[in-house]
Amino acid sequence: MEFDWTIAAWIAGLLFVYIFGLVEGRGKGYKKRKAEEEQEKKNQPPPNPETVTVTVDDPGLLRIKNENGSFALDLDGERVNPISLSSDQRKRLIEILNIIRPWLEGKPASTPSRITQPPPPPISSTQAQPKPAPVQPASFSPQPTPQPSAPKPATIPMEERPSAPANSIVTQIDSILQMRMVGTPLEERGVFLTQSPEGSVIVYVGLTRYHGVDEVPDPEIKAAIRAAITEWENKYTPGL
Repeated sequence: MEFDWTIAAWIAGLLFVYIFGLVEGRGKGYKKRKAEEEQEKKNQPPPNPETVTVTVDDPGLLRIKNENGSFALDLDGERVNPISLSSDQRKRLIEILNIIRPWLEGKPASTPSRITQPPPPPISSTQAQPKPAPVQPASFSPQPTPQPSAPKPATIPMEERPSAPANSIVTQIDSILQMRMVGTPLEERGVFLTQSPEGSVIVYVGLTRYHGVDEVPDPEIKAAIRAAITEWENKYTPGL
């Protein structure tokens, strides 16, 4: 019996067509999936960038840092040289120490009024100069009428004055102020310094109380208090 090669050829042809169609279909399916994936990537919105929170360093009023074994001083956010402080920097440092001091004594602290030296008033060039009084003949010179003496202002007696703690800075400055006013017109006006429960400075002029030196309207009294403060700084804080 002879083998029919025609049937074998037909079977081989059918197998070739089947395998070719299978390979071709897989290739087209792969290309189609790749095209769909590329289209999805294009349609997706871009990812949001991560939000970065920037923390700003707040140096505060006073900060002492240890930098490689050396101490550095920051005052009101600015680096200062503690060996050569200016006059304003020394006053500011003393004010901050006054804020901290009530905490050491177990008392609530409040921000004291800042003691600053006001600029001198400008001198106007158009200010009228006083005219000299006309000189009258001696025979017709009228006798000056005696003026009644001004009444002595009401003041708080020394023993009734409210006082600050004995070792406080306000008490020390007030002692210097009282010594400087001896023999001056301010001695009889009852000017003295005391301290509030919160640790701030209170100025008494007679029976009137002022919260801080800047509230005192009399420039002569202001100048006397600031001179006492300067003397205290030179005496107790000469190196600051």
